[in-house]
Order: sequence, then structure tokens, then C-alpha cells
Amino acid sequence: MPVTIAALNVYPVKSCRGIACERVEVTPQGLAVRGVRDREWLVIDRNGQFVTQREHPRLALVEVDASGGVITLRIPDHEPLQPARGGAVRDVRVWRAQLRGHDAGDESADALSQFLGTHVRLVRFDDSRPRKVNPDYAGTTKATTLYADGYPVLVISQASLDDLNARLAARDVAALPMDRFRPNVVIDGVDAYEEDHIDAIATGAVTFKLVKPCTRCEITTTDQRTGRRSHEPLHTLSTYRRDDRLAGIAFGMNAVVSAGAGSSVSVGDACEATLRF
Repeated sequence: MPVTIAALNVYPVKSCRGIACERVEVTPQGLAVRGVRDREWLVIDRNGQFVTQREHPRLALVEVDASGGVITLRIPDHEPLQPARGGAVRDVRVWRAQLRGHDAGDESADALSQFLGTHVRLVRFDDSRPRKVNPDYAGTTKATTLYADGYPVLVISQASLDDLNARLAARDVAALPMDRFRPNVVIDGVDAYEEDHIDAIATGAVTFKLVKPCTRCEITTTDQRTGRRSHEPLHTLSTYRRDDRLAGIAFGMNAVVSAGAGSSVSVGDACEATLRF
């Protein structure tokens, strides 16, 4: 089944603003832009617990640039800064995963702490301890990820968002942009929610294997431009997208890179989608 890549996004710092890309590099841990991988950086609290928009929606206002493998943070009311790399190793926890990260220095920590109003630090993923994706879903792919919730790539179809927005309009609710769902790959050419039934998407040497529905949290209710929260889209999605097997509301599919690491993909690329039977 032919599909097209409609949009590509990389989120270098988990829960901060993403980078819309025309072309991305494909790595074993997902997408990368200009040498910086998706969710390679993470904000943590004083105990090493991961910090996201769930607790601090204002993280959506922190812009991130990437160039030559280096990131620049643009925190409101603060001069742009480049976090240090290769600092002291800290223990980090993302859900149940016990990980490690290299501390990014006091300047980044102080700026983010002041902005969020609580003590936090920034770390960069320590590749000496790879993080495997749950084999119950990833199967024999031996996929790994960085600081993502659990999977390195999120795929959503434009048709699914269009259908949701039609349902919101029927409730007199304004349409929502795709950034509410923070996908890495947006596809065109399929019906609404048809990504639920896709096994793999291939383009050139690259294959993304879709392995598990993505259950959604309150981050989807956060306006990514203002940091303000509402009840939508979870209120509407709960009326027709509840997945009892996963005890959550599903929108989009988690995926892994099963082939083609070291290659690249671009917006507009023609792909072949294989359905799951």
C-alpha cells in the first residue's frame, strides 16, 4: 500500500519543543537531525527521576536547536545556551527503566530550574548502557531507544488527526495541530487510524516496524505554543479510542527501526506500507 511521509519531527530534549525537519538521519535509536538524536537529552529532578510536561507543561516553551551534534536551548527570558557534554555520569530513571546520563553542567541546570521553579538538571544519554525496547512488542528486532517513554519512533497519519478534528468541530471545539501528539513521522495516503493495522513502512533502505499503539496522557491537552492545558483532545478521544488491552486511550503507533540505520528519509518520500494480518 503506497503512503507518503508528510512530516518529520525530532525532539532532542524530552518534553521540550521539537524541530520540524525536511530530512532526518535514521539511527538504531530512531531519528536524528544534524547529529542530534531524538530524546537524547532529558530533564531530571534531584533524585534522577525524569521530568516532563506532565508535571511541568512550561517545558513546551523551551525551544531547541541542533547543529553539528550540539544543541542550543532557548529558554524564555534567558540568553541562548549550549549545554555541556560529557559531564559526570548520573543515574536516571524513565518509568521503570534504570538508565544513566552525562550531566550537562550548572548553567543549563540553573536556567531550567529558574524557569520551572524547581530544582532540575539536564543530562545526555550515556550510550555505554544501551536501553532495549520491550521485546514483547519489538519482537526479534533487538531495537533500542534513548529517553523516549518506551519506543524510538511515533507514527501518526494525517487522516487520523483530520478525523479527530471533525469530531472536535461537532462539539464546537477548535481544531488541534499535530504537535499536540508529538509524532516523529506523519504519513499521508491512508484512511483514519489505518496506521493501527500497518505492520511496517519501508522507503529505500529504511524500514519502520509499527509495534504497539501509543496510549496518550495529559501532554496532548497542553498547547505546545503557550503551555496552557485544557480537557481536549482526551475528552473526545475517550469516547471512541479507548484500548482496554492497554488500559488507555490510543492515538498513533509506536515503531522501531528494523532496517536502514545510517540512511536518511525526507518529507515527500514515497513509502510502501505492509498491513498486519
